[in-house]
Amino acid sequence: MSTGDAVALLARLAPVVVFLLAVTVTAELAERAGVFDVAGHAVARLGRGRAGVLWLLFALFAVAATVVLSLDTTAVLLTPVGLAVAAQVGLDPRVFAVTTLWVANTGSLLLPVSNLTNLLALHTLEQDGAGHADYVRASWAPALVAVLVTLALVALLHRRTLGARYATAPPPEPHDPVLLRTAGAVCVVLAPLFALGAPPWAVACGSAAVLGVVTFVRDRTLLRSLPVPWLMAAGFVAVSALVEVLHRLGVLDPLVGGLPDGTSAPALLAVAGAGAGLANVANNLPAYLALEPVADGSVPRLLALLVGTNAGPLVTPWASLATLLWIQRCRSRGMRIPWRWLAPAGLTCAVLVLASATPTLAR
Repeated sequence: MSTGDAVALLARLAPVVVFLLAVTVTAELAERAGVFDVAGHAVARLGRGRAGVLWLLFALFAVAATVVLSLDTTAVLLTPVGLAVAAQVGLDPRVFAVTTLWVANTGSLLLPVSNLTNLLALHTLEQDGAGHADYVRASWAPALVAVLVTLALVALLHRRTLGARYATAPPPEPHDPVLLRTAGAVCVVLAPLFALGAPPWAVACGSAAVLGVVTFVRDRTLLRSLPVPWLMAAGFVAVSALVEVLHRLGVLDPLVGGLPDGTSAPALLAVAGAGAGLANVANNLPAYLALEPVADGSVPRLLALLVGTNAGPLVTPWASLATLLWIQRCRSRGMRIPWRWLAPAGLTCAVLVLASATPTLAR
């Protein structure tokens, strides 16, 4: 790789890395301020003793968190909330665990900030003369379909649990009201800023700075041992550089050239299927980078690839970082879901989502 290529790659990756670090800090500070705890208990109260309503409200909360704060945030911060709420009201926690995992992956299509692959795709669109608005116009239909199909399957698989009733949930733990309101306001403001096309890295840095200052003033102990994903960021850069080198050497040409051209439904399904398959073999990030040239300037083909690499990684534990984080959170709560059940169910969900969401992009 020449010096010019390295500089170009760094210019592409730097905003993504900054966003990853800043949005993780924002989400963690919001969690420590009590936003997720209070929201989880509010959902339990709004359910009014009906498990189906509680689950649906929690699922919508998970979708919102995924869209605005990324799928990794949902996996890390919402998984323990769902498990805790389920335990407190006496419901089977597996329905909330599976919902969190599946929504974190299939719900990460709508905005560029929902997934690191989306941010990379946005950069490609900008290079081709398109932009944020073009991304959202193309993504809203498959994103909506992916979420609806996912929730319908979860409801079908767990219909007995969702037909139960529960007693009133206990109130959340006490939190600093100023810090809680500030963190809540920051989370609410993020969505329209991201949707309107503000630079994701700048918005994330601003939100992290605001929450950092307010947290320091109100309770600086909450800043201790703040997890910043330096290793994740380094791994992202390393994988991106490796795939770029493989592209330069022509190693990936047969993989890219073997897919059909055009934006017909069969062609787009082939692109999405290749993305999903490769993601379940080697993780969704290198899968996207390896197959990105198949887009060839076409927004529908690029979004089809995202449908595959974002919504498809539900079969193997390593298919997405969000899945690995979800497993860790479940184990820390003493819960294990056998993969011999989860893999077939995940495969069913992935196939249904790809088959229903991808054709919405066809032209």
